Amino acid sequence: MKKINWIRAAAAIILLLPIMMEASSQPVFASGDVAGAISGTWTAAQAQIRSVVDNVVFPVVDMILAILFFVKVGTAYFEYRKHGQFEFTAPAILFACLIFTLTAPLYIWTII
Repeated sequence: MKKINWIRAAAAIILLLPIMMEASSQPVFASGDVAGAISGTWTAAQAQIRSVVDNVVFPVVDMILAILFFVKVGTAYFEYRKHGQFEFTAPAILFACLIFTLTAPLYIWTII
């Protein structure tokens, strides 16, 4: 019974394979100036994208990094109290990332 089911499944795959290959191999050609269309779309949407990124994305990332930074400083302090050695690496990296994302809206749009 298992052998018959395997044969049926293989036959179905073999019969459907040419249909799938033909449908997915249709060439698509773009006519006109594609780069100009993309540039025009970016120019039209740039103000909206910039507004959303400046007012939503960067504050959310800043808030997440600030929370992670303070949590990590707190856990590093408790580790210091427990073991007598303060680990600077993780808080320093989080602080650098926080400074980077806080200042990014000032210069990121000149790069892009």
